Amino acid sequence: MTTKSRESIYGASIRASAEREPNAEVGAIHPKAMPVILKTPDEVETWMTAAPDEALKLQRPLPDGSLRIVARGVNEHPARQTT
Repeated sequence: MTTKSRESIYGASIRASAEREPNAEVGAIHPKAMPVILKTPDEVETWMTAAPDEALKLQRPLPDGSLRIVARGVNEHPARQTT
């Protein structure tokens, strides 16, 4: 996922992300949207520095079959658990 992040004048982290319609792999888990994923250093450079009309061309779902699900189930990482 592409996220633009910086620290605000109040010390809080500010992030923004872009989402599109999901491809087949993401749609099986989250049918409403998937993050925009930049795959190459050139795409990152375009996203960060190009004119908006050029950068927005990168807001597309990845082709079906280009992602691999590596885990399913409940996240058991202690830092991610909520009470």
